[in-house]
Amino acid sequence: MKKILLGLVGAGIQRSMSPALHEEEGRHHGLRIHYQLIDLEGAGVEALPVLVRAARLMGFAGFNVTFPCKQLVIPLLDALSEEAKAIGAVNTVVREGDRLVGHNTDGSGWSWGFRRALPGADVSRVVLLGAGGAGSACADALLRLGAKRLVIVDREPARAAALAERLNAHLPGARAVAGENLEKALHGASGLVHATPTGMENHPGMALPEALLRAGIWISDIVYVPLDTPLLAAARRAGCAVMDGGHMNVGQAVRGFRLFTGLEADAERMEAHFRSLIGKP
Repeated sequence: MKKILLGLVGAGIQRSMSPALHEEEGRHHGLRIHYQLIDLEGAGVEALPVLVRAARLMGFAGFNVTFPCKQLVIPLLDALSEEAKAIGAVNTVVREGDRLVGHNTDGSGWSWGFRRALPGADVSRVVLLGAGGAGSACADALLRLGAKRLVIVDREPARAAALAERLNAHLPGARAVAGENLEKALHGASGLVHATPTGMENHPGMALPEALLRAGIWISDIVYVPLDTPLLAAARRAGCAVMDGGHMNVGQAVRGFRLFTGLEADAERMEAHFRSLIGKP
């Protein structure tokens, strides 16, 4: 049985479902996958260069990257896929010979989940809250899905402006703009994608006032631990259609499995496995 060593680098990742998803899917393909969690919670992001060098030496076939490393890892790699360059963030690193190549499966993973969770949802005017690595991928995906207007809001306005500029440079229509006021941005919006860490177990709370939520707008939260975040609970109370972060998590894992192994994962099987692990249908 072929053995493959994979990993996940990030902070506060002990409840990640990635090891179980990849190891179990590998078993169905006759692979023995060992997926290691490499948690920076104690060491801090300063350890990232050392960990990337260690991954080279230890023979990792690849590794995933999550908060807060999706942009910090870029200068440590040998090359980027075109998608990762356009998004400006990496969540999947694959060994190709002696090189480590950065990819991004977050955008395609989010799109995969969005089509499943909210089929036919209106993407004419969408607000993105959070312009970090995951938010950048969602922004790219939204524009590729046909969003006519994407308003990006971040606690660092310069980061939102930089993302809008980068998106408009590689996608047609100059459809992305930075917005400094979330309440104003949500006026007339058809949907909201929340892409900040707020709502995660180690970042509790909501990133926006509940009063801003209204029926008729769909809400996508990329946080999946917990799956039912305070934002999604509030959105349901307001009568919003919702998409939990599990959909994006499974979607990016399906593509990541292909990049790591060269094999096609069974998406339905991975989705069912994820839901069984997290205890939510």
